[in-house]
Parts: sequence; structure tokens; C-alpha cells
Amino acid sequence: MWIIAGHARVAAERRDDYVAAHVDLVRRAREAPGCLDVAITADPADQGRVNVFERWDSWDSLEAWRTVAHAPETGIALDEVAVKAYEVSNEREPF
Repeated sequence: MWIIAGHARVAAERRDDYVAAHVDLVRRAREAPGCLDVAITADPADQGRVNVFERWDSWDSLEAWRTVAHAPETGIALDEVAVKAYEVSNEREPF
């Protein structure tokens, strides 16, 4: 399993526009083969931060999605992107 997680920074007054522009992408990703979860969300504590989370069953599934994803052209500048891919070898209930 692969997890893509982190955040991007945008101008605070454009954050909600950026998130809204990705609603269709998130919906389509969640229907893609191998997608376990995807979220692009507004951070509740930081007006200029967009949180990114993806969970995929394999790298091949993720790569296949990337070829058809067609991310929207928002025209909104990303001031910082701190997103990484993590390969997960085990999982368990956290509580």
C-alpha cells in the first residue's frame, strides 16, 4: 500500500477556491481502480494550508490514475508543497 500525504500552501483568500476546484478530481479518484481513499481539504487551523491525503493499494494503481487524472488548472499559485509518498508494509487499528 502507498500513502501520499502532506500539504500545500496557497494564498489564504484562494484556499477554498483551490479545494473546490478539486472536488471532481477527488470524486473520480475515489472511483479509480486501486484507490482506497483520497482527500484534498482545507486545514481548519491555517487559512493558507491545503491538506493532501491519498491511499492506494499499489504504486501501479497510483501511476495508472495519474495518467488519466487531469488535475484542474486553477491558476492558483502553490507557495509551498510538502507532500511525500510512503510505502506501507503493515497496518493495524490505532486504538
